[in-house]
Amino acid sequence: MYSALNLSPSPILRPPSSRKAVSNYRRKRLLFYCNSSSGNPMGSGSREPKLETSLSGPSNFKAPQPKPFRVRRDKLFDVLGASLAILLRLGTGATVSGYSASFVDKDEIPSDHYALEIAGFKVKETSKLGPRPEKPIEIYEYESCPFCRKVREIVAILDLDVLFYPCPRNGQNFRPKVAQMGGKQQFPYMVDPNTGVAMYESDEIIKYLVENYGDGHVPLSLSLGPLTTLTTGLAMIGRMGKGSTCTPSKLPPQPLEIWAYEPSPFCKIVREVLVELELPHLLHSCARGSPKRQELYQRVGHFQVPYLEDPNTGVQMFESAEIVEYLRATYAL
Repeated sequence: MYSALNLSPSPILRPPSSRKAVSNYRRKRLLFYCNSSSGNPMGSGSREPKLETSLSGPSNFKAPQPKPFRVRRDKLFDVLGASLAILLRLGTGATVSGYSASFVDKDEIPSDHYALEIAGFKVKETSKLGPRPEKPIEIYEYESCPFCRKVREIVAILDLDVLFYPCPRNGQNFRPKVAQMGGKQQFPYMVDPNTGVAMYESDEIIKYLVENYGDGHVPLSLSLGPLTTLTTGLAMIGRMGKGSTCTPSKLPPQPLEIWAYEPSPFCKIVREVLVELELPHLLHSCARGSPKRQELYQRVGHFQVPYLEDPNTGVQMFESAEIVEYLRATYAL
């Protein structure tokens, strides 16, 4: 079916090699699967994923206008439940490495730069980030796993772009692939295409990421052993297992892209649906202090998360509640 595309035999999506190419990622025709001569890319004993070749958004769909700090009434309890994690994890992942902030005169920051404005002053935010990977890290995981959350928190702190392959329970698309690659079905599982390293174990993944893309030091909130695991587990209580079980869906030919960061309750309810529908997505992490906040601001003239870009349908949109409805209408079977 795909032999005419002359794709490599690897079923894992390999993003472009340069940093500039990564920033233009949404414009590339990237597919997940090998050509037909390679057989079933998921390995023997597993079904071959059915890739949708033609997708369109819901009929008469119109992206909503962004409304900052607004919670739709029917999503109030969802947002409150997702917010519980912020308290239990003391905001871990809300700011990037080396974050600092100060109030400056509003004229000190150009009008075309993203900045919070409070009482006539603007908030100047800075950070100290480590080396940037040329290609996004790849992580196989699911939303309601406490060990996976630990890794997502360090992703936010290090301000990394990550290609997530959702592996909810009963998932048939990427969950079997983990056992094929690493020898066991355990999550999270990380693949770094920049170094060729692949590994299990959340603490080992965190250590690897800070050593290669940070300052080498694991943040205190992620280095407390059983206490860290306990609090990340308790942080899931407010959502009662959302983002853990597979919902039958169409598999898109290209990954969706989402601008988000781990502690945001609005981002969390969108991520839950992305995982449940097994939709691979490139996460542009943009916690406070991230340079990507300015990047998104320049691209669309506004910063607010989550922000979804779907290269399969051309839809680009803000507003978490409407994003959830769009994803289910477009991809759920």
